[in-house]
Amino acid sequence: MKNTSWMKRLRGMFSSTFAGGQNDFSVKASAQSNAPVNIPTTAPSVIQQPNPAGSGQGSVQCISPAGLHRMAYLTWGDPQNPNVLLCVHGLTRRGSDFAQLARAMSDRYFVVCPDVVGRGNSDYLANPMLYGVPQYVSDMVTLIAHLKPQKLDWFGTSMGGLIGMVLAGLHNQPIQRLLLNDVGPRIDPAFFMRLMKYLSKPVVFDTQEEGLVYVNELTTTFGRHTPEQWRELNLPQLIQKQGKWHLHYDPQINAPILASNPMTALAGEKALWNSFDAIKIPTLIVRGAESDLLSPATVAEMLARNSHAKSVEIPEAGHAPAFILPNHIHIAREFFSNLN
Repeated sequence: MKNTSWMKRLRGMFSSTFAGGQNDFSVKASAQSNAPVNIPTTAPSVIQQPNPAGSGQGSVQCISPAGLHRMAYLTWGDPQNPNVLLCVHGLTRRGSDFAQLARAMSDRYFVVCPDVVGRGNSDYLANPMLYGVPQYVSDMVTLIAHLKPQKLDWFGTSMGGLIGMVLAGLHNQPIQRLLLNDVGPRIDPAFFMRLMKYLSKPVVFDTQEEGLVYVNELTTTFGRHTPEQWRELNLPQLIQKQGKWHLHYDPQINAPILASNPMTALAGEKALWNSFDAIKIPTLIVRGAESDLLSPATVAEMLARNSHAKSVEIPEAGHAPAFILPNHIHIAREFFSNLN
């Protein structure tokens, strides 16, 4: 795939709230356009959580109009396995979310779970207006080129699903099977109202346990889990800086959301539908039965518009199923069972 072809397709695609990004894939479109190019930023004196059990780690250097940045990732399984499963997380999450799923899938795949830029162990962007799907797709293309898979499948939760949807809709794209976990081209307004209640309010905690209680409350919609499962899932969301506990992501990842308006949101949704309509690979749409992001009506429209798509609904979960329970993991194993 030539860089020019997919970059031209991405240019101007997304200025919607959840998809984010700039209308023009260039520095001059942002409020920081006249500022000198800065190196990527990372929070000072950060103590990260240890990597999940059984995982490896790596990173790739990516580029944005504002300069270079590093994207970190976790891995499970045999690096020599030519079958790669890329698991990409939601807006405020990180690659460790997939630890349980990755362990379960590592008998079939080399499983790679990136921290999307601005999250986890990855760099922050010097220009926060670049936090959006075009930049994320660019970074994933860099990661895929680094991995050189013979076969590539994609598991995307929420934002990670949007990134996969856009990539899968491009000409000469590399994905062979796509699972969209509780996301589609249309994002219900109720989700945005809930999102902005916490995304626009940076929080700091005196203790790790205090932070864990907060994150657990935010993620009750992920499903019904034990205290031990919640702890494994959500402890990596907290990092220690200068003696205090913070959420792991750049507080400025919401900059494109705050800069959006109804017109850009509609334009973004139209672009996402165009990407979804262009997908020509087996696609499984997973919906949490209690989801406030992906409505049954949107799922029905997706199925009507694309014959390559099927759907399944997970009871007792909202946005988005965490895929740490055996019956949830079974759904993924069944869908990705064809390695031919």
